[in-house]
Amino acid sequence: MQPRSLATIAQEIQADWKNVYFGAVPYLKAMHTLVSMRDKYWLDDAESIVAYFLANAQTWRGETARRVKKELNALLKEAR
Repeated sequence: MQPRSLATIAQEIQADWKNVYFGAVPYLKAMHTLVSMRDKYWLDDAESIVAYFLANAQTWRGETARRVKKELNALLKEAR
């Protein structure tokens, strides 16, 4: 099965996480422009953007948060 695009994942995050933590905002915005873990946003690669998003998403909780964080962690692991 083909992984979902990072932009699609970002849309789901935006819809579920009502008050996004300010530290996660720039990484979430960057994810909206990315398709795969091989993409870049300016000089930053998708791997670092996803890793920094996860580091700043500790206040995002709930079933959707757990599922999406697991998905992002799996994409990170696969990319490394």
